[in-house]
Amino acid sequence: MPDNFEANITTADALTLLLCNQHAICAAIEEVTKWLSENGMVSIATNAIAAMETLDANAQDITDAILRLRQL
Repeated sequence: MPDNFEANITTADALTLLLCNQHAICAAIEEVTKWLSENGMVSIATNAIAAMETLDANAQDITDAILRLRQL
């Protein structure tokens, strides 16, 4: 069992780093979206917003997986 526990922790740690990267990417897209909107490129900004919504939805699922791994 200890090997499985360590594997879970390692996986949770890796997912946590990926989740941090995902949050950073979302923040960058948000800044670009704001710039696009301010410069009249509303349809492109709308596409970027859809991408952020996907990142947000996936971030919650990743967070849930991390929590499950850490509880095992």
